[in-house]
Amino acid sequence: MLKICTVLAVFAAAGVVAAAYAYGFIFNPSPADPPKERTMYEFEMKDIEGNPVKLDAYEGKVVMIVNTASKCGLTPQYEGLQALYDKYKDKGFVILGFPANNFMGQEPGTEKEIKEFCTLKYNVSFPMFSKISVKGTDQHPLYTYLTNKESNPGFDGDISWNFEKFLADKNGKVVARFSPKTLPDDPHMVHAIEKALANGNGGN
Repeated sequence: MLKICTVLAVFAAAGVVAAAYAYGFIFNPSPADPPKERTMYEFEMKDIEGNPVKLDAYEGKVVMIVNTASKCGLTPQYEGLQALYDKYKDKGFVILGFPANNFMGQEPGTEKEIKEFCTLKYNVSFPMFSKISVKGTDQHPLYTYLTNKESNPGFDGDISWNFEKFLADKNGKVVARFSPKTLPDDPHMVHAIEKALANGNGGN
Protein backbone atom coordinates (compact mmCIF):
# COMPACT_ATOMS: atom_id res chain seq x y z
CA MET A 1 0.00 0.00 0.00
CA LEU A 2 2.86 2.35 0.88
CA LYS A 3 4.52 1.64 -2.47
CA ILE A 4 1.29 2.48 -4.32
CA CYS A 5 0.97 5.78 -2.43
CA THR A 6 4.58 6.69 -3.27
CA VAL A 7 4.04 6.03 -6.98
CA LEU A 8 0.86 8.13 -6.96
CA ALA A 9 2.71 10.99 -5.23
CA VAL A 10 5.46 10.93 -7.89
CA PHE A 11 2.88 11.07 -10.71
CA ALA A 12 1.06 13.92 -8.97
CA ALA A 13 4.27 15.93 -8.61
CA ALA A 14 5.11 15.32 -12.26
CA GLY A 15 1.66 16.56 -13.22
CA VAL A 16 2.13 19.79 -11.26
CA VAL A 17 5.46 20.47 -12.95
CA ALA A 18 4.03 19.74 -16.40
CA ALA A 19 1.15 22.09 -15.73
CA ALA A 20 3.57 24.79 -14.58
CA TYR A 21 5.50 24.52 -17.84
CA ALA A 22 2.29 24.54 -19.85
CA TYR A 23 1.01 27.73 -18.23
CA GLY A 24 4.36 29.51 -18.35
CA PHE A 25 5.09 29.53 -14.62
CA ILE A 26 8.42 27.80 -15.27
CA PHE A 27 10.61 29.16 -18.07
CA ASN A 28 12.89 26.72 -19.78
CA PRO A 29 15.34 28.79 -21.86
CA SER A 30 16.58 27.24 -25.03
CA PRO A 31 20.28 26.34 -24.81
CA ALA A 32 20.55 27.62 -28.38
CA ASP A 33 19.72 31.20 -27.32
CA PRO A 34 23.05 33.13 -27.22
CA PRO A 35 23.57 35.84 -24.59
CA LYS A 36 22.80 39.30 -25.92
CA GLU A 37 25.93 41.35 -26.60
CA ARG A 38 25.94 44.68 -24.76
CA THR A 39 26.27 47.93 -26.69
CA MET A 40 26.12 51.65 -26.02
CA TYR A 41 22.48 51.63 -27.14
CA GLU A 42 21.22 50.43 -23.75
CA PHE A 43 21.99 53.78 -22.09
CA GLU A 44 19.86 56.89 -21.71
CA MET A 45 21.65 60.20 -21.15
CA LYS A 46 20.70 63.84 -20.70
CA ASP A 47 21.73 66.34 -23.34
CA ILE A 48 23.36 69.67 -22.48
CA GLU A 49 19.89 71.17 -21.93
CA GLY A 50 18.74 68.35 -19.65
CA ASN A 51 16.55 66.50 -22.13
CA PRO A 52 16.64 62.66 -22.06
CA VAL A 53 18.34 61.04 -25.04
CA LYS A 54 18.38 57.30 -25.64
CA LEU A 55 21.63 56.38 -27.33
CA ASP A 56 19.84 53.93 -29.60
CA ALA A 57 18.85 57.09 -31.49
CA TYR A 58 22.35 56.79 -33.03
CA GLU A 59 21.93 53.20 -34.15
CA GLY A 60 23.28 52.80 -37.68
CA LYS A 61 25.80 55.62 -37.25
CA VAL A 62 29.50 55.53 -36.48
CA VAL A 63 29.81 57.23 -33.09
CA MET A 64 32.76 58.84 -31.35
CA ILE A 65 32.36 59.31 -27.58
CA VAL A 66 34.61 61.96 -26.00
CA ASN A 67 34.91 63.21 -22.43
CA THR A 68 35.52 66.95 -22.67
CA ALA A 69 36.64 69.90 -20.53
CA SER A 70 36.68 73.67 -21.03
CA LYS A 71 39.83 74.59 -19.11
CA CYS A 72 42.27 71.92 -20.22
CA GLY A 73 45.40 72.20 -22.32
CA LEU A 74 43.66 69.84 -24.73
CA THR A 75 40.50 71.97 -24.98
CA PRO A 76 41.51 73.30 -28.44
CA GLN A 77 40.74 69.77 -29.70
CA TYR A 78 37.14 70.99 -29.87
CA GLU A 79 38.13 72.74 -33.09
CA GLY A 80 39.50 69.55 -34.63
CA LEU A 81 36.55 67.50 -33.44
CA GLN A 82 34.15 69.95 -35.03
CA ALA A 83 36.11 69.79 -38.31
CA LEU A 84 35.96 65.99 -38.16
CA TYR A 85 32.22 66.10 -37.56
CA ASP A 86 31.67 68.56 -40.42
CA LYS A 87 33.65 66.32 -42.78
CA TYR A 88 31.86 63.05 -42.06
CA LYS A 89 28.45 63.87 -40.56
CA ASP A 90 26.66 63.51 -43.90
CA LYS A 91 28.18 60.04 -44.27
CA GLY A 92 26.74 58.77 -40.99
CA PHE A 93 29.27 59.92 -38.40
CA VAL A 94 28.49 61.68 -35.13
CA ILE A 95 30.49 62.87 -32.12
CA LEU A 96 28.97 62.81 -28.63
CA GLY A 97 30.66 65.14 -26.13
CA PHE A 98 30.41 64.39 -22.41
CA PRO A 99 31.78 67.18 -20.18
CA ALA A 100 33.47 65.83 -17.05
CA ASN A 101 35.14 67.52 -14.10
CA ASN A 102 37.24 64.53 -13.02
CA PHE A 103 40.67 65.93 -13.85
CA MET A 104 41.99 68.84 -11.78
CA GLY A 105 38.60 70.59 -11.85
CA GLN A 106 39.00 71.52 -15.51
CA GLU A 107 35.26 71.48 -16.24
CA PRO A 108 33.82 73.61 -13.40
CA GLY A 109 31.03 75.31 -15.36
CA THR A 110 27.32 74.70 -15.50
CA GLU A 111 25.72 73.12 -18.55
CA LYS A 112 24.65 76.57 -19.74
CA GLU A 113 28.20 77.92 -19.40
CA ILE A 114 29.66 74.88 -21.16
CA LYS A 115 27.22 75.20 -24.04
CA GLU A 116 27.95 78.91 -24.47
CA PHE A 117 31.70 78.30 -24.33
CA CYS A 118 31.62 75.50 -26.91
CA THR A 119 29.31 77.41 -29.25
CA LEU A 120 30.97 80.83 -29.08
CA LYS A 121 34.61 79.70 -28.85
CA TYR A 122 34.63 76.67 -31.17
CA ASN A 123 31.29 76.71 -33.04
CA VAL A 124 30.53 73.22 -31.77
CA SER A 125 27.42 71.77 -33.39
CA PHE A 126 27.83 68.08 -32.60
CA PRO A 127 25.68 66.76 -29.71
CA MET A 128 26.86 67.78 -26.24
CA PHE A 129 25.53 66.23 -23.05
CA SER A 130 25.15 67.12 -19.39
CA LYS A 131 28.16 66.77 -17.12
CA ILE A 132 28.92 63.28 -15.86
CA SER A 133 31.69 61.54 -13.96
CA VAL A 134 33.88 59.31 -16.12
CA LYS A 135 35.84 57.60 -13.32
CA GLY A 136 35.75 56.98 -9.58
CA THR A 137 32.98 55.92 -7.23
CA ASP A 138 30.40 58.12 -8.95
CA GLN A 139 31.30 56.98 -12.47
CA HIS A 140 28.36 57.10 -14.87
CA PRO A 141 27.13 53.64 -16.01
CA LEU A 142 28.00 54.49 -19.64
CA TYR A 143 31.65 54.91 -18.70
CA THR A 144 31.54 51.87 -16.43
CA TYR A 145 30.48 49.94 -19.54
CA LEU A 146 33.18 51.55 -21.69
CA THR A 147 36.03 50.98 -19.25
CA ASN A 148 35.11 47.53 -17.90
CA LYS A 149 36.98 44.49 -19.19
CA GLU A 150 33.90 42.27 -19.21
CA SER A 151 31.65 44.67 -21.13
CA ASN A 152 34.26 46.22 -23.43
CA PRO A 153 37.19 43.78 -23.75
CA GLY A 154 40.17 45.08 -25.67
CA PHE A 155 39.26 48.73 -25.11
CA ASP A 156 38.83 48.70 -21.34
CA GLY A 157 40.81 50.57 -18.69
CA ASP A 158 40.41 53.76 -16.69
CA ILE A 159 40.00 57.12 -18.42
CA SER A 160 43.38 58.81 -18.11
CA TRP A 161 42.49 62.43 -18.90
CA ASN A 162 40.15 64.75 -20.76
CA PHE A 163 39.45 64.09 -24.45
CA GLU A 164 39.84 60.32 -24.45
CA LYS A 165 37.99 58.95 -27.45
CA PHE A 166 36.00 55.75 -28.09
CA LEU A 167 34.87 54.86 -31.61
CA ALA A 168 31.77 52.67 -31.96
CA ASP A 169 30.63 51.07 -35.19
CA LYS A 170 27.16 51.12 -36.74
CA ASN A 171 26.05 48.38 -34.37
CA GLY A 172 27.08 50.28 -31.25
CA LYS A 173 30.16 48.13 -30.59
CA VAL A 174 33.44 49.85 -29.69
CA VAL A 175 36.06 49.19 -32.37
CA ALA A 176 38.80 51.67 -31.42
CA ARG A 177 40.04 53.81 -28.54
CA PHE A 178 42.35 56.80 -28.75
CA SER A 179 44.36 58.55 -26.06
CA PRO A 180 43.63 62.13 -24.98
CA LYS A 181 46.64 63.47 -26.87
CA THR A 182 45.58 61.83 -30.14
CA LEU A 183 44.49 64.75 -32.29
CA PRO A 184 41.23 64.54 -34.24
CA ASP A 185 43.10 64.72 -37.57
CA ASP A 186 45.47 61.89 -36.63
CA PRO A 187 45.73 59.55 -39.67
CA HIS A 188 45.04 56.44 -37.59
CA MET A 189 41.86 57.96 -36.21
CA VAL A 190 40.69 59.16 -39.61
CA HIS A 191 41.39 55.72 -41.07
CA ALA A 192 39.39 54.02 -38.31
CA ILE A 193 36.43 56.33 -38.90
CA GLU A 194 36.48 55.83 -42.66
CA LYS A 195 36.79 52.07 -42.24
CA ALA A 196 33.82 51.94 -39.87
CA LEU A 197 31.77 54.10 -42.23
CA ALA A 198 32.65 51.87 -45.19
CA ASN A 199 31.59 48.68 -43.40
CA GLY A 200 27.91 48.09 -43.99
CA ASN A 201 27.57 46.10 -40.78
CA GLY A 202 29.89 48.35 -38.79
CA GLY A 203 32.52 45.67 -38.16
CA ASN A 204 36.24 46.47 -37.94
